Amino acid sequence: MSKEGKDPATKRPHRAGKSRLNITRRDFLNGIAMSVAAGSSLSPLELLARERSLPYPPGLTGLRGTHAGAFEVAHALAREGRTWPRPDSLTDDEYDLVVVGGGISGLAAAFLWQQRAGFDARVLVLDNHDDFGGHARRNEFDVDGTQLIGYGGSQSIDTPSAYSATALQLLRDIGIDLQQFYDFFDQDYYSSRGLTFGTFFSAAHYGQDALHPAVFHPFGSGIAGNWREILADYPLSPAAKKDIAALLDDPPDPLADKSVDEQIAFMRRISYSDYLRQVVGVHEDVVALLRDSLRGFWGVGFDALSALEAARWRMPGTSNIDAHALTGGNAPIEEPYIFHFPDGNAGIARALVRRLVPHAVPGPDSMAGLVASRVDYAALDHADNSTRIRLNSTAVDVRHAKTGQYVDVTYVNAGQPYRVRGKHVILACYNRVIPYICPELPPSQVEAIRLATKIPLAYISVALRNWTSFAELGFHEIHVPQTELMHSFGLDFPVSIGDYKFARSPEEPVIVHGSFVPTVPDSGLTERQQHIAGRAKMLEMSYDDFETRIIRQMSGALESGGFDAERDIAAITVNRWPHGYAYEYNELYDPPEWTPQNGPHLIGAKQLGRISIANSDAAAYAYVDGAIDAAHRAVGEQT
Repeated sequence: MSKEGKDPATKRPHRAGKSRLNITRRDFLNGIAMSVAAGSSLSPLELLARERSLPYPPGLTGLRGTHAGAFEVAHALAREGRTWPRPDSLTDDEYDLVVVGGGISGLAAAFLWQQRAGFDARVLVLDNHDDFGGHARRNEFDVDGTQLIGYGGSQSIDTPSAYSATALQLLRDIGIDLQQFYDFFDQDYYSSRGLTFGTFFSAAHYGQDALHPAVFHPFGSGIAGNWREILADYPLSPAAKKDIAALLDDPPDPLADKSVDEQIAFMRRISYSDYLRQVVGVHEDVVALLRDSLRGFWGVGFDALSALEAARWRMPGTSNIDAHALTGGNAPIEEPYIFHFPDGNAGIARALVRRLVPHAVPGPDSMAGLVASRVDYAALDHADNSTRIRLNSTAVDVRHAKTGQYVDVTYVNAGQPYRVRGKHVILACYNRVIPYICPELPPSQVEAIRLATKIPLAYISVALRNWTSFAELGFHEIHVPQTELMHSFGLDFPVSIGDYKFARSPEEPVIVHGSFVPTVPDSGLTERQQHIAGRAKMLEMSYDDFETRIIRQMSGALESGGFDAERDIAAITVNRWPHGYAYEYNELYDPPEWTPQNGPHLIGAKQLGRISIANSDAAAYAYVDGAIDAAHRAVGEQT
């Protein structure tokens, strides 16, 4: 918005039930540890020995992201009102800082704290998942002896030239040299091979499966040069084709009699879909074709985004608005979208962990070393560490001790409650769970926190043995209008770092990345309401539901290029994030003055004594720099 352990693809999955594919997709339930220790009195330290024999998180396939075992405690707390007994005495050491949440914001808070307090300060990071990084998740595959690394969440360092000085300095301090990405990322890789953007019309909505070049792509080069020839073959009615041609060839100017300010005010109050229907007057098939163009960016389609936002992206039919005026006279930042590790922003999370627990991330202290390293998860929570990262641990109660000089944190690990004490606490977890675990919050702060809701999404990694079908058809990314699952899928970013090399030919293995954001379009629901309904839809889906639809979409789009799912797919990892992107203010529904610098999220992020809040939700900004800046603010409050 906004990306080691090997799992041989040649083995059959150890999984009950019938599969359409002979692929490895073991689901690590986190509950492996739970089933071992449920009802026992094993401490987290005693569980470490057990965890050494458990699967390596980045190499796990199947249903990942917020995996089984990561969310049940929080759901029981928030949905059922369940409580856990607070241990009478501390079950662990006293810490200078306890961080709840091991995503980029939580890890950045721990690192920034250590920079200020000294790296011998005692810090504990708790996270409910079996891997660190939050949404910055690494996916890894072994395909017939070739290692593939992909991203299962937070994607890239987007427009770093706009980052704060604090965020840029943190990246430098953890060893990330942004200039090196100009060498790592092959910007001409796909264009030099004649590959472009495609549009897949599925039989479910268009009567037949048909794959054609895109006549328009907001993330590509805009309007295709030969769009008339392309449009002629689209499986659309003559009326729809005529309206598309009019939008692209002779853009309408229905607001010509209004001043720029009046145009902006009008277009802020109407969705782009309704603008096309009511103002421009196009065929409904045209609205449907363009609706989901930014679904992966905003988390909703243009039925819930303003016409003004469409104009910012130069969507068809909006060229009547002066783009220069939309930016307040400021020229947009021109910077290539290339700042991407093979594992996305999991590379940043790894770089932070390397600084916090150096021996847990072995290998050369370089960006190439980060990519190649196999993290020693058993070393993350060692008793000798000044910073300890404790996974599979869900905080259920955070409150000041009676003296007010400490904060007690009760968390659940393997079904058992534990209590630790920190001189300070930073809550870098999912924002909306904070009122349930922190009973001291005033009602006004609780109300502000609950105003926003996370955007549900799934990032899908499909490991292919080859990508000859993409090469044969001439596409590297495919958009799917009116989709039942992936609204887009395509070949991964062409990044090579150190010994890790991106595929040089179509005969080599590659990862296909697919994006699924569940929405309820054209239903009259607001963006927030669509996120709630979409989350429910996603949580009802099994891995088999995902797999069946992934295969159906990819086969329908690629079979004419020789694609065979049974032969070509080596493994699938579905990174399911019911609470994904942070909510960013939407001018169609929110006051226009609400921005990351001004809005109710600032009330929600207020310091409460020795407790501060740091996450991208608290910044109302779903980007890496938002998470880092929130961590910097929280650490500053506590120091």
